[in-house]
Amino acid sequence: MEKIRWGVISTARIGENRVIPAIQASDNGTVTAVASRSLEKAQAFAARMGIPTAYGAYEALLADPNVDAIYNPLPNSEHAAWSIAAAEAGKPTLCEKPLAKNAAEAQTMVDAFAARGLLFAEAFMYRFHPQHATARRIIADGGIGAIQIMSASFTFAVRSESDIRLQAELAGGALMDVGCYCVNAMRLIVGEEPANGSAVARFGASGVDEAIAGTLIFPSGVVGHFDAGVRAYRLHTYEVRGTEGRIQLDAAFVPHGLTTIVRHWRGDNYVEYSHPPVDQYRLMVEDFADALLNRRPPAYPPSDAVANMRVLDQLIASARTHGG
Repeated sequence: MEKIRWGVISTARIGENRVIPAIQASDNGTVTAVASRSLEKAQAFAARMGIPTAYGAYEALLADPNVDAIYNPLPNSEHAAWSIAAAEAGKPTLCEKPLAKNAAEAQTMVDAFAARGLLFAEAFMYRFHPQHATARRIIADGGIGAIQIMSASFTFAVRSESDIRLQAELAGGALMDVGCYCVNAMRLIVGEEPANGSAVARFGASGVDEAIAGTLIFPSGVVGHFDAGVRAYRLHTYEVRGTEGRIQLDAAFVPHGLTTIVRHWRGDNYVEYSHPPVDQYRLMVEDFADALLNRRPPAYPPSDAVANMRVLDQLIASARTHGG
């Protein structure tokens, strides 16, 4: 099988720990180059990860004719500049979530790729795990009746005060880092764009939201609520309650190496749908590479990323208005 040759801009942990190993294990991709602002750092990283080529400048990697596609795991504040630079260099790009600092910036990115007819996607890997397809099938088959309420939570505790997720200038914060999953999952499962949203948050000394809780109202009347945090014990789950039953996913977003279970209650009946461990990062990069090889759209269009950012914009504006 033909393989897409990936270039990675930055030596970020998410690339090292998850995405690069996923590309290297994939059927249709290989990592051929990595770039850092420090050549020495890029070379050490490349040697450690088994990557043939290292660059000391992002521009040099973007100009490499042996790179077919870019993976961009830079801090949120730099997603737009370097993704647009990739578009200008003619390189299809998979950009980490959330796509940008705000919806307007995200739309500028999407437009840059669309104008050049280049593939572009947001790296929301959780969507590729089959447990979500199971949840959606149960709902579509009437397994819980009409959806009434959906809740989602994603929390974890940062290990260092210098963590980029605590830095306002890098577009950090709980909503941007993990709350975006909750919002995306509610939009995915409900199948609508929320009509309105509001939030409250606790802001840290750095100015980022360290804990946030929000509500979304959908046109069909579904009420969604979520919480996210970067200083609370780890939890990543969602639940959907309908008129006749409910479903719950205990390891909804980052079930690394775990067997996952979709729990389904309908009336007095209870069923578990078990899924063996899968690498959802691999499924994501294989979808992007396959789309590139077969000249088809990605599983999730980049317009979805812009729509998600619009909701995040509304929620963080609401949280700042309410103080915290």
